[in-house]
Amino acid sequence: MPNFWKIVNDTIHEADILLLLLDARLVEETRHEEIEEKVREEGKVLIYVVTKSDLVKKESAEKWKRKLHPCVFVSAKERLGTTILRETILMEAKRKGIVREPLIVGVLGYPNVGKSSLINALSGRSAASTSILSGHTRGSQKIRMDNRITILDTPGVIPMGDKDRVKQTIIGTVDFTKSKAPDMVCMELMRMFPGKIERYYGVEASDDKEKTIEDVAIKGKMMKKGGFPDIDRAARKIIKDWQSGKIK
Repeated sequence: MPNFWKIVNDTIHEADILLLLLDARLVEETRHEEIEEKVREEGKVLIYVVTKSDLVKKESAEKWKRKLHPCVFVSAKERLGTTILRETILMEAKRKGIVREPLIVGVLGYPNVGKSSLINALSGRSAASTSILSGHTRGSQKIRMDNRITILDTPGVIPMGDKDRVKQTIIGTVDFTKSKAPDMVCMELMRMFPGKIERYYGVEASDDKEKTIEDVAIKGKMMKKGGFPDIDRAARKIIKDWQSGKIK
């Protein structure tokens, strides 16, 4: 297994500009204070890039734009914000007095926040392989965006003190196939986003969140022998749909 932190530290050291990618649905949860501090210590430019912006309402985006500077909202899926991001990179480099070309731009963040998808949207080709499964990028990759910008893609990294597996699953750091308590993850999702899961699957909201998962299982014909709802299968289906962005 590669030394992820060594790769991250090398990227921060080599790059002129750093992009910290955050999930639009979970901006605070996907902030990475260790990385932010390391970038500040190196005196490098940090741009917050909020990915998957097509999954949130405009009001949510505006709130974070006021809090994080500079901040660009993008959607690789919808090809939104990529031109603004490129312009922001060049503007921040000019403000910092960086004149070399191509600029080296490092891409950092939690696993599965959409780094490879963003790079492909920026470069206009499938330069970085993607997967909804976390940990897909295993080592740093250098990708030429255009004559002025070269991208450094890195594996996602988890803060050393972050041991919350439920949170990591919601973020997508732990993929749906490896969750040890998928029902707990679904219950937390329902607590964080009231009504969102229920509306997507067309089931009634209930204070009994386990019953809601049962209703999803029944409606999706996910049953065990004897006619009992398959809670584990239904919970993993919910997590998969959440991680892949189907649930908005």
